[in-house]
Order: sequence, then structure tokens, then C-alpha cells
Amino acid sequence: MWKRIFKLFLLALILMANTVWAGNDCSQEGSFCVGLVTDVNSIDDRSFNQSAWQGLKQAAKELNVSIKFVESKEAKDYLPNIELFARNGYKVVITVGFGLGQATLQAAGKFPDIKFIGIDQFQAKPVVNVAGLIFREDKAGFQAGALAALVTKTNTIAAVFGTNLVPPIVAFNKGYAAGARYINPDIKIISTYHPGGLAIAFSDPEWGAATAKQAIAKKADVLFCAGGTTGNGALIEAAGHANIFCIGVDTDQWHTLPEARPCLVSSALKQITPGVFALVKTAKEGRLSGGNFFGDVGLASFHDFNDRIPISVQNKLAAITRGLRNDSIRIGDKP
Repeated sequence: MWKRIFKLFLLALILMANTVWAGNDCSQEGSFCVGLVTDVNSIDDRSFNQSAWQGLKQAAKELNVSIKFVESKEAKDYLPNIELFARNGYKVVITVGFGLGQATLQAAGKFPDIKFIGIDQFQAKPVVNVAGLIFREDKAGFQAGALAALVTKTNTIAAVFGTNLVPPIVAFNKGYAAGARYINPDIKIISTYHPGGLAIAFSDPEWGAATAKQAIAKKADVLFCAGGTTGNGALIEAAGHANIFCIGVDTDQWHTLPEARPCLVSSALKQITPGVFALVKTAKEGRLSGGNFFGDVGLASFHDFNDRIPISVQNKLAAITRGLRNDSIRIGDKP
């Protein structure tokens, strides 16, 4: 009896889902629909997913495209969520994060007429209908590390990261250490990766807060936090301590995480929003090809900390930015 009830319940859910999706007009001539599939964090994670969604909302406003998102609760949701868009007339599907890379390629093989944009998904072998939006995280991390080394008073800085199973996070760490040591070869750096896998490493703010607290106890007075809501937890913890600077990631977290403002001197930007908009625009124009596309990186405004950052420091950071852009400052092999 219970098995029959459960089957009926599942059937009801499927019918309800089909009813919701049947109401769109994405299969009609002239329509252009773009769907976004998040990683295991929510669409309003105030970090990666939210930045991508902002780019898609800009496209809806300026390019007259229809948009929708689906949130993934766990890794097994990735492929079904992607196929939900693919089977309902969507022209472009955006998948957010390294963890969706395999599912994106699998879906691209099944739906060759649909364009896929994989954020933080490096394409080792180009696939004609998959565009990887990637970033030089090592350069963004380098700028964050240089800033940290220029403003520290204790000569000890720290970083709280998501898992080292994700290459962009490793690149952030590599760049952060290189940038700090470019300023001061003797600086002490406390860098910590989340010990868990993809399922939890970017959605564990309690661990992030505890790790930040431990680093501060070891005299770190600047913290770079890169790891979704895990990193957000570290930033908020740092904001509760006096005489601490913190550096956000991906988006300008002054706007997305106001709780961190008491310490948030800047953010290491991956320009996800304009990158998503640009690729959707290219797709609508029929010019999107497979391969890798590099988005811009940099440091966000100092906001309320601008008067506390000496002009000499700002000039030094500007020179570093120029050096990274023209490759007169090298961090290592490009991805």
C-alpha cells in the first residue's frame, strides 16, 4: 500500500513539474530562452551563483531573452536539472561551477543543438557546443595577496578556502601566496582548505567561521576568504574582530555581504556577471563557439576603507595590476 502511495506521489510531482515547464514558450519560433543551473549553493548565495544570475538578468533586460534558474541541492541533481532545460526548448544552458563540468559535457553530447556555458569549467578538449567561462584566479589571488601584505601590521596573513579538489581554488591560493611574497618574502601565511568534498566544502559557514577565528588567534590580521558560503562565514567572523582586514571573492562583496563591511577592505573579483552577459549576447547573435573564454579579474573598490589605504599602497597595487596584465609579472604557467 505504502509503495503504491509513494508511486502516486512521485507521479504527481512529475505531472506538476511538467505543467510548470509546459507553460513557457521556449519552443515557439523567435523565442530565445536561457536556463541557469546552480551548484549546491542557492541562487542568492551572495557569491558565485548570484553573480551568474545577475549577468543573466542583465541579458533578459537588454537582449530580450527569457530566463529561468534551477537550484541543485546535491550533485546528483546536476544532470537532471540541465536536461530539464534542454528538453523544454531552451537555446542556452548555463551551469555554474567546476563541479558541474562532467554533467555539462554529458548533456552537450545528448543535445548537440543546444549551447552550453560552463562557468569555471576549463575545456581541455574543445566541444563545439560548450563554452567554458574561466578566469585567471592566480592573478586575482596575486592582487589580493599583495594587498594583504601591504596592509598587515602583524606580518601574518591568512586564507580560508573551499576544497583543493577545485582547480580555481588552488589557483587562488597559489596567487595569494605569490602576491604576498612579492611584497614581503618573509611574510607568514596561514592557508587552510576545507577538508570535505564538493558536496559540503562551499556550503559550510560554521567551519569557515571557526577556521577564521583560529587564524586570528594566531595573529593573522588580514584574511582572504574564497569558498562560497563557507568563505562568507569566515568573512563574517573576521568582521566581529577589531583591527582585522578581510578580502572577499568573486563579486564585490561590499554589496552582497554587508555583514562583512567592518573588515572588508576589498574583494578579488572574477567578473562573472559581465562574462555571462557577453557570452549570452554572443550566443543570441549565433556566434558562440566551443572552447575557453577568459573573463576579467581585479580588485574591487576599497569603499569606506579608501582613506585608510595610503596613496603609495594604491599606486603599488596599480603597478602590480599593470604588470599582471602585460605579463611583466609572471606567476607561473597559464591554465
